[in-house]
Amino acid sequence: MATMKNVFKLAMAGTLAVSLSACGSGASNNNSNAGSSTAKPDASAAATPAAQEKKENVTITFQNIYVDPTDPKTGVLKKIVADYEAKNPNIKIELDSLNTDQQKLKLKTQAASKEVPDITIVNPAAQMKPFVDAGLLAPLNDMVEQNGLKGTFQDGLLDFYTFDKNLYALPDGNNIGVVYYNKELFEKGGVQVPKTFEEMVDVVKTLKSKGIQPMAIGEKDTWTGSFLFMNILLRTNGPGFLQQVVDGKKTFNDPAFVDAVSSFEDLVQAGAFQEGATSFDYNAGENLFKTGKAAMYYMGSWATGGIETSSVSSKVGVFKFPTVKGKGNPDEFMLAPGSGFAVSANSKHLKETKDFLNYFMLNYPKEAFAVKAAVGVGQKVDGDYKAAGYSDTAIEISNLFKEVKGGDLSFDNTMNPGTSQGHLTSIQNLFVQKKDPAEVAKEHQTAYDTNKK
Repeated sequence: MATMKNVFKLAMAGTLAVSLSACGSGASNNNSNAGSSTAKPDASAAATPAAQEKKENVTITFQNIYVDPTDPKTGVLKKIVADYEAKNPNIKIELDSLNTDQQKLKLKTQAASKEVPDITIVNPAAQMKPFVDAGLLAPLNDMVEQNGLKGTFQDGLLDFYTFDKNLYALPDGNNIGVVYYNKELFEKGGVQVPKTFEEMVDVVKTLKSKGIQPMAIGEKDTWTGSFLFMNILLRTNGPGFLQQVVDGKKTFNDPAFVDAVSSFEDLVQAGAFQEGATSFDYNAGENLFKTGKAAMYYMGSWATGGIETSSVSSKVGVFKFPTVKGKGNPDEFMLAPGSGFAVSANSKHLKETKDFLNYFMLNYPKEAFAVKAAVGVGQKVDGDYKAAGYSDTAIEISNLFKEVKGGDLSFDNTMNPGTSQGHLTSIQNLFVQKKDPAEVAKEHQTAYDTNKK
């Protein structure tokens, strides 16, 4: 696999091409890739798979994490599935929609018995490697060459899902971490957008004192707190801390890591998050922000589509995660190549499943654009965002992609599963109990020493 950071820079360049092309203004700004965004795959070609000729009744199980009915991507999923079933009456797509952590847990159980659904969800890089090593996923090299599908993805993005030159999953997104904020609640609280982490903690305290919930999070899905924490670590250390640990150049006892834990606890102890945050799953946490009940929400830019169609859409702004104690570069982001659709190597309907997934991905960017959910899509998108009615916030986020100067992937996309689980549990515990940062660092080092090979 190519070096992650360099590959993501290529992916970001691809996103830039999309943004420039889509926003219209500035579209000619030195963007040599802009022409590639006009690729038009033959989406209709996949609508008549060979399986239809046989008229054999086939049921394809499609495990997914599109569970929130208010998220437009859920509607996109159901529309494409319905379209495909209408064109292929012998094919039934059985949806198994789960929250992220539920899906991860279920897939682990299914993988243990080698009963992976025809289509499932895997995260890139380190998280999907065990499934690849176990031979559970089917290579998709041949499928992406059909109907021009491969060319629809942003340059370099598929490398995150490729092992030994075999592609095993197709991502639905390519995102960065941002802080969404409710302008109306900020004005009501008399606070300004923080330029430093210390100002962010002060903003939290001020909002809290005025009865305004400062931040929302769905920490029952443990990756959410980790995603925020890693942004703090990105500031206190700079990019690449986890790789430095793997390379033996640092340990989790390093001052930069301990400092990140301490700062994260400052945010929690200031009262940033809602009461019982660990009992809110991802969707429940996000809905606090989308219904105007919280002033800030740190999340990947994939949340933009759902916020666009929520009641607070016109009130929302966005800002980069700030410096921490004067350290870090706000133009370095948490980078988030999306979860990917993978096909079971043991599928009884491998050809039909690949035909459907080919159709799904060919149509995904068009349908996502139509429902204002195209910000952060991992494929090239044709269209004028402003003319299509996207908000200024959505366009602002698209423009943020131009300013990306690198960053880090999430913890569990970088570290082995055992260490990652230790990390997720350790960070989640900080929402309910203040601990000595040095002890938290020690927990991480113990998890790493226990699980490294």
